[in-house]
Amino acid sequence: MKILFVSKELSGGDLCYRLVQEGHNVKLYVHDKDQWQNLDGMVKKTDDWKKELKWVGKKNGLIVFDTTGYGSIQDGLRRQGYSVVGGCALGDRLEDNRHFGKEIMDECGIKTLPSHAFHSLIDAMDFARKEQGQWVVKQNGHASKIFNYVGQMDDASDVIEVLKSYQKNNKRDTHTIELQERVRGVEIGVARYFNGVDWVGPIEMNIEHKSLHAGGVGPKTFEMGTLMWYDDDEENPLFQETLVKMKDYLCRIGFHGDIDINCIVNKDGIFPLELTARLGFPATQLQTALNISPWGEFLKAVADGQPYDLKYRKGFGIIVLIATPPFPYVAISRRYSMQGVRIFFNTKVTPEEMDHIHFEEVSKHKDGNYYISGSTGFVLHVSAVSSTVEQARQKAYALIDKIIVPKKFYRNDIGVKFIEKERELLTRWGYLKIK
Repeated sequence: MKILFVSKELSGGDLCYRLVQEGHNVKLYVHDKDQWQNLDGMVKKTDDWKKELKWVGKKNGLIVFDTTGYGSIQDGLRRQGYSVVGGCALGDRLEDNRHFGKEIMDECGIKTLPSHAFHSLIDAMDFARKEQGQWVVKQNGHASKIFNYVGQMDDASDVIEVLKSYQKNNKRDTHTIELQERVRGVEIGVARYFNGVDWVGPIEMNIEHKSLHAGGVGPKTFEMGTLMWYDDDEENPLFQETLVKMKDYLCRIGFHGDIDINCIVNKDGIFPLELTARLGFPATQLQTALNISPWGEFLKAVADGQPYDLKYRKGFGIIVLIATPPFPYVAISRRYSMQGVRIFFNTKVTPEEMDHIHFEEVSKHKDGNYYISGSTGFVLHVSAVSSTVEQARQKAYALIDKIIVPKKFYRNDIGVKFIEKERELLTRWGYLKIK
């Protein structure tokens, strides 16, 4: 099948490479020129995706968009008869405008937490001084998570200090700030693919690890690692109280893709935090490890509004980010990047193990070796799947030990909190059934 893959910053690069490995004729467009060189020697590229529309065709081909910002374009292409997967215009708005996303969830009967959007940092500070309490500071859209902060002081004094620093140092980078009431519990996401008319594939449960350091310490990042499992129980309360209630809305807006609602759950209920209406990152990479069915067939069904019986592995999957400097402070210190450095393996890596290495800012040279090709330090992910989280962790970190990336760092505790605490709580509250 001919597949045209359109990416902004190459968050779906691993998926694109997997489609090539499945034997599809793939052409990749990357909008961010700083990411252009990544996956060289691994995927064919085009510098103008619109010129490739005639090549991909309207019926037998497939167009994949891996991020927000292209929703209106996707709607237009579908009206012209193209087979498109990734999202839609109002799907983009669900994620990029948190206040709009909250309004839609409210309209769909999903209870949400109190949150307030501000276009002025001064207004946000005034609100925090008046209302006090613990608040979570967020930005709109697919923005850098380095600006997010979880308040800890009951009088909001720490939140106010963070906002002061943004006013002084990052005013241009913080266009819209949202303050969301903090609730304690287990943070867990529920996701599923939607084909424009119905759900496709199993329900996905995921627990992200956003803090830079082990133990949840340090600044927030896009993601340091994820724990994930599939659930085929349509009556799972987490699914019933969130995504199920959005089905009619997703039909109306013509959404074709993966949608995720990140929540806090505790003994009192489910509290949605935010929507992700695009291919998840690194959720898609971890889905690759869990899925048995080929990506091409599945995505084509999602694009064309067709049912599909996705075959997948039971158990738990984890994925770990392997990074180097200057991550996560990519904008201010790229002079410390490891761009151009070769990646080594200190022992033989089997073909099966290679399937669990998900290249991000990596290219393959004519000498057959892999090199770091980007400058942000977002090098690769390593995944593993097993019947238990403990075994999945053992497999993933054993493989990481085989990969030599100079100056690499990673979190060594992905899934540990689940083992020590969250598994028992989720089981007690009815969101997880241990078989």
